[in-house]
Amino acid sequence: MPEKKALIIEDDANIAELLRLYLEKDGFEVTVAADGALGVTEFERVRPDIVLLDIMLPVLDGWGVCREIRAISETPIIMLTAKTETPDMVTGLDLGADDYVTKPFDAPALIARVHAVLRRSKREEPARRLTFDKLVIDMDSYELVIDGKKVDAPPKEMELLFHLASSPNRVYTRNQLLDEVWGFDYFGDSRTVDVHIKRLREKLEGVSERWSLKTVWSVGYKFESDERQS
Repeated sequence: MPEKKALIIEDDANIAELLRLYLEKDGFEVTVAADGALGVTEFERVRPDIVLLDIMLPVLDGWGVCREIRAISETPIIMLTAKTETPDMVTGLDLGADDYVTKPFDAPALIARVHAVLRRSKREEPARRLTFDKLVIDMDSYELVIDGKKVDAPPKEMELLFHLASSPNRVYTRNQLLDEVWGFDYFGDSRTVDVHIKRLREKLEGVSERWSLKTVWSVGYKFESDERQS
């Protein structure tokens, strides 16, 4: 039984079939969707380990599909496109894509990139859970529990909080957080960190006197705590 599942969202039947054959030969269970809306539906049904996503799709384009997936999951996404302009690449990465491959491409090389993205994802997202006074950050289920209640938080807020709380009292600069949470290929600016910190504070402040998100002026941020995380 295949250990990995791949979802191909591609309206060119020849390209989709080529990818399917190579992925199945490599041990993947493969699902194909020929338009963006169906791709989102299949993603929710299949819960794949990786998504190969075309940009120029009918019904819902690749940008929209990427947004829909990123709203509910951090599953790796490789964008496949004939668009070679830098702004398009920036847009894809800014929306949360993990890699960007232009057509025409070499199928074996693409499969190698699939494995590279999966390895990187596993290193960055192991099964993790931190518990502090009145606070649980569970990265297995992407659940944030504050004072006994589950609180909705987007994936990047969860990852930022987990990263800070994994090293209590360590100060991180904004650029460090961009590199380590968003990734070295993120093309946004440091204000993104400020916005996410502000939203986290709205959820966290006043819950416990034993920990807090602190601003270190002219430097960055830290998760300040007097207890050892577990």
